[in-house]
Amino acid sequence: MGRTNQTIVTEYVLLGLHGHHLEMVLLVLCLGFYSMNVLGNPLLVGLNMLDPLLHSPMYFFVSNLSLLDICATSSFVPFMLVNFLKAKRTISSPGCALQIYLTLALGSMECLPLAVRAYDCYVATCQPLRYPELMSGQTCVWMAVLSWGTGFANSLLQSIATWSLPFCGHSVINHFFCEILAVLKLACVDISLNELLLMVATIVVSLTPLLLICLSYIFILAAIVRVPSATSQHKAFSTCSAHPTVVVNFYGTISFMYFKPKAKDTDLDKIVALFYGVVTHSLNSIIYSLRNDKVKAAAIALIGEHLLSRKMAHFLCSPTLSSRMG
Repeated sequence: MGRTNQTIVTEYVLLGLHGHHLEMVLLVLCLGFYSMNVLGNPLLVGLNMLDPLLHSPMYFFVSNLSLLDICATSSFVPFMLVNFLKAKRTISSPGCALQIYLTLALGSMECLPLAVRAYDCYVATCQPLRYPELMSGQTCVWMAVLSWGTGFANSLLQSIATWSLPFCGHSVINHFFCEILAVLKLACVDISLNELLLMVATIVVSLTPLLLICLSYIFILAAIVRVPSATSQHKAFSTCSAHPTVVVNFYGTISFMYFKPKAKDTDLDKIVALFYGVVTHSLNSIIYSLRNDKVKAAAIALIGEHLLSRKMAHFLCSPTLSSRMG
């Protein structure tokens, strides 16, 4: 008797900026940054695979982060760019559910690889003699699997909690894509519990890794300060210099998104979410490339066609291949 009347929704309408002139500017900017993402991150992964000098845990996690950036932006940006050009912007109900699941999973997942990368810097700087033991190949793979698994498990929990709510036929989403907070506002019941669940999950998944990152760099800075040689200090700083920039870039945006006071202008919230989803993920490959001498050297070698020939020589001279040929 007291149950809320429910109407089955087959598709949702995405408002975006309500035909604002800024949409064409956002289209050009998003297309540019997304192009940088799908070109820069695969190049970075390819360099890490081709160059034997980059076959280390540090670059394994950089490749893992690059792959994550590609997947995170590709989960919603292509569809959003096409919608920018349409008069009526709609998405099917299953497509919206899938988009929420993927964007939330891949977005929240990035915190853990950043924490693992900070731990890698800590071990390399503070316990270099134990580095092969603590950062073995098997350990690195398990860390990567744990990062991806945690993100998908958290997203599954949030998605189930969201789609179990009654929406009473409300089908207009005030966003560029199916973002979980925007979809929750369509519910015709109290969503305080869902908001609390999302906030707790955000704190656990994002702030716990941030605490580990901060602790790692406290120990790293303490170890570097004790190094008497200025050259050794500079080398230690340069090894981990790109990572703090990525951390600030990521956590600065996500903190503004989830912990700022509620704004009267919802367009600002949508643009910030767009900045996080598109720009933040696109900048990581640039930061890691420009601030890492080994990556720059590998890129120059690839341009000069030395890297591929070096990789082929390494493959042909490998003991396994030699024994097979013999």
